[in-house]
Amino acid sequence: MSVSLPSDFNRIAIIGVGLIGGSIARAVRTAALPTHIVAYDASDAVRARVRALGLADTVAETLPEAVSDADLVILCTPVGTFEAIARAMAPHLKPGAIVSDVGSTKGSAIAAMAPHCPAHCHLVPAHPVAGTENSGPDAGFATLFKGRWCIVTPPEGTDKTAVARVCAFWTALGSNVEVMDAQRHDRVLAVTSHIPHLIAYTIVGTASDLEQVTESEVIKFSAGGFRDFTRIAASDPTMWRDVFLNNREAVLEILQRFNEDLTALQRAIRWGDGDTLFNLFSRTRHIRRTIIDAGQDTPRPDFGREPATPSEAETK
Repeated sequence: MSVSLPSDFNRIAIIGVGLIGGSIARAVRTAALPTHIVAYDASDAVRARVRALGLADTVAETLPEAVSDADLVILCTPVGTFEAIARAMAPHLKPGAIVSDVGSTKGSAIAAMAPHCPAHCHLVPAHPVAGTENSGPDAGFATLFKGRWCIVTPPEGTDKTAVARVCAFWTALGSNVEVMDAQRHDRVLAVTSHIPHLIAYTIVGTASDLEQVTESEVIKFSAGGFRDFTRIAASDPTMWRDVFLNNREAVLEILQRFNEDLTALQRAIRWGDGDTLFNLFSRTRHIRRTIIDAGQDTPRPDFGREPATPSEAETK
C-alpha cells in the first residue's frame, strides 16, 4: 500500500489551543513540516494569545473558517465538546479530510464524532499519552511528544491510508505510535491515567478537609508523595471532568478492583501481616523500574524532575 507522508497535510487545523494544541503547533514547526497551521479557539483571549505567540500561520475567527480547506483537523478540546464541534464543522469539511483528536477517552470520542463525520471524510481518533498539569497556549512545548506514545484508534473499516497518514504525522512529531482498539485503549488508560488522577484528586481533597491538620501544615510539610499528588490534582478540571464522565464504564470497573485490593491492604495492616505488605511493595517497585527501562521516566531522584533553583523557589 502506498502511504502518504506527513508533508501531504498541506493544511492542518488545530481546534482548541491549550497545552496539547499549542504543543502540536510548536512540534510541527520544529519538525519543519511544510504545513500551513490554522488555529481556532472559542475564546477570544486565547486566539489573541495564539497570535501574539506566533503559534499558527492563520488564526481563524470561526470554526468553519478553520476547517474549510484543512487536510487534517485535530480536536484538542475537552472530550465533552466533541459532538457539538463535529456537528458544527461537518458541512465545511472538504472531501478526503481526516478528522482526528487528542482525547483521553476513545470510545466516547468515536460515538460523538462518527455520526457527524461526512462519508467523504475519514475519522481517525488518536491519543498522545503526554501532558503536564499546566494548561493554556503558553504551556505547550515542542518536545512534549518526543519519545512518548501516541495511540491511534480507528473505527473498524477506516481507510488504511488515512490511518497510516495519521500514524506518520505523530511519528514526525517524535512519538512512538501504536494502533489499538478503542475499547482496549479506554481500559488501559483507566488503569494508567484515569484512576491515578481520581486518587490524586481524592487524597488532596481529603487532606484539605481534615480538621486535625491545618492547610498551612499540609503545605509546609508536604512530603514527596503528597506533593506529587498535588501536581496531578492541579490538572485541568474541565478536561478531567469530561474524561471521567465519558469513560465511566472502564473507570468504574477498575475502581471496583482497586477498592477490593485496598480492602485487602487494610486487612493486612490491621492484622500486622508484614509479609503481604512487603510482597506487594516489592512487586510494585519492580513496575517502577520497568517504566524507567521503557524510557517513560528517568532514574534521577525526585521522580525525574530537576530540583528548583533558589531563584525559582522564591517565585513559587
